[in-house]
Amino acid sequence: MARRKKGIPGVSFSWKRATGISSAKQKIARTTGIPTTKQGRQRKAGKMLGCMLPMTIIIGLILVVFVLTILM
Repeated sequence: MARRKKGIPGVSFSWKRATGISSAKQKIARTTGIPTTKQGRQRKAGKMLGCMLPMTIIIGLILVVFVLTILM
């Protein structure tokens, strides 16, 4: 069974938007560059790790070659 929403369809009220909390959070997120939502922070971290992975592999290979040349 589907849940039925209470109230008038198309009309909603948010106390966070009415008090200005939502706009304050948006301003903070824009100026700092850090998302305020959990999903946004996870997405940003995933992008950073995805970008760092190829570089980490390349640096690791360079270190392995360097160590092997020193040991020989």
